[in-house]
Amino acid sequence: MGHPNAQSASFSTAPSASAAFEELPKDALVQEEDVPGYRADNYYPVTLGEVLNDRYRVVAKLGYGVGSTVWLCRDLKKGDANADDFFTVKVCTAQTASELNAQADKEIAIAEYVATVEGEHPGRNYIRLVQDHFNITSGYGTTHRCLVYKPMGMNLTDLRNLFPERSLGMPLFKQTVKIILIGLDFLHQAGVVHTDISPNNILLGIHDPSPLPEIEQAEIIDPAPRKTLPGRTIYYSRRMPLTHGSPVISDFGMACIGDSHRGDIMPDIYRAPEVILGMEWSYPVDIWAVGLMLWDLFEGTSLFSARKKGILNDEQHLAEMVSLMGPPPPAFLTRSEACKKYWDEQGNWIASTPIPDQSIWTREGKLNGEEKEMFIKFAQRLLRWLPEERASATDLLWDDFLRKP
Repeated sequence: MGHPNAQSASFSTAPSASAAFEELPKDALVQEEDVPGYRADNYYPVTLGEVLNDRYRVVAKLGYGVGSTVWLCRDLKKGDANADDFFTVKVCTAQTASELNAQADKEIAIAEYVATVEGEHPGRNYIRLVQDHFNITSGYGTTHRCLVYKPMGMNLTDLRNLFPERSLGMPLFKQTVKIILIGLDFLHQAGVVHTDISPNNILLGIHDPSPLPEIEQAEIIDPAPRKTLPGRTIYYSRRMPLTHGSPVISDFGMACIGDSHRGDIMPDIYRAPEVILGMEWSYPVDIWAVGLMLWDLFEGTSLFSARKKGILNDEQHLAEMVSLMGPPPPAFLTRSEACKKYWDEQGNWIASTPIPDQSIWTREGKLNGEEKEMFIKFAQRLLRWLPEERASATDLLWDDFLRKP
């Protein structure tokens, strides 16, 4: 069933499904309906076959979340109906002036800013920015921001989980880290801090776009299960196939332009020490995040737990940092009054949470000998208390660990 009359949306003469679809029970929670705080009127009721903004025909659902649904669309303006005509459209929820809409605005602003950056840099090839944007209005009177991207494959978390022991093999791991650093080097030289680097925000590129029309045909031959309600249809998502393109940095909704910032950023256990303690932060927060990704992608586990009784806890997080990096230097302690809760003036730990009995050497469990030593030394160049002591993306690309075959 389609939605009530909507502005900026129309329906094409796309081929109808040649096979019956599974009708899901009305009382079952399907996809976004199971998201915490779900409200039907916040979600634009996208319908397969619908044309958004008189240009993008919806051919399959790819995903959903708290702030959006994501759809594979064919660009009708190109008109030649080949594999390069596909885009991904994120249809944001209708929470006016909300943090989610602010993130959409930030993505657009970053894309427009980066477009003005002059010069050639290979890192441009490893970032995913908004290609187009527009608003649509549903029949319920809600306005929804839509962001258009080039299609990408699965994220690095999902890729890692396909491997034994949830770990990328060493050659693939090194190549992945190199490409992420090249992308970050471009962003940092352009004056952009990503602030949200994690395996969830690194996507596999699509070198061969042929799977995209295959998804379109699969929806015709074997339509996705769905639940039909008054005014909307809720579809199951289709999984993107495994692709073989280079990793690409995505999701710039929390990115910042400029050298110096304050405020809470970064997801949970990825927060750098200067962020936890309310200090100024800049490009080195991205380097810190790459340091944590080393464990997520190669060791198959997070470097920090940062939780007490299942709840994120700053004191536990900092205690774990001390166990892995040693006490912070005096220059670090003078940058925030909050440091007095955890250390004395000499850098001795005074908080009640005990320092875990571990080291960065014991937390690395897959390597031996020279290779382990090179890995640890590489990680220690990224994980430093003082942000200015963390190596830059450029310097890290020349590290022996990444250069050695």
